[in-house]
Amino acid sequence: MTDTQRQTGAAAEGTDTLSRLEQEGEIAADYLEGLLDIADLDGDIDMDVEADRAAVSIISDSTSRDLQKLVGRDGEVLEALQELTRLAVNRETGDRSRLMLDIAGFRARRREELAQVGAKAAEEAKSTGEAVRLDPMTPFERKVVHDAVAAAGLRSESEGEEPQRRVVVLPA
Repeated sequence: MTDTQRQTGAAAEGTDTLSRLEQEGEIAADYLEGLLDIADLDGDIDMDVEADRAAVSIISDSTSRDLQKLVGRDGEVLEALQELTRLAVNRETGDRSRLMLDIAGFRARRREELAQVGAKAAEEAKSTGEAVRLDPMTPFERKVVHDAVAAAGLRSESEGEEPQRRVVVLPA
């Protein structure tokens, strides 16, 4: 196989992946629009592809806090809706989905907060020379913290069993 054939194959695979992720986003958007209609909630659906996964957001221009009902306490309802949406995508495509759902900017805000938590824990581990154990987190939250710790030049690992699984930041 020539380099040109490899590049063409890789480009086609990338296009196929993008097309598949866009399809996941469209299926998820249809499912979520139906959910919003049933719940009589106002919201617009925004679709994107981020970090090799479909990303769907429900946003609202209104000042109403209706969408907060879909986020729930600490994002618990959002996590459940994400799983239901992934199941809806799986039912249509036959493939497991890694779709990420955000509602009213909750995940975006939480990502910023967690990046700060990870950076602060990395600084603490560097200064004390001791491992820093954080509070239990969801898989999404742990991933953001692991990324922030890696960006700070340290290693981290997860320990424990769900729902008590936590990030441990290791000193250099």
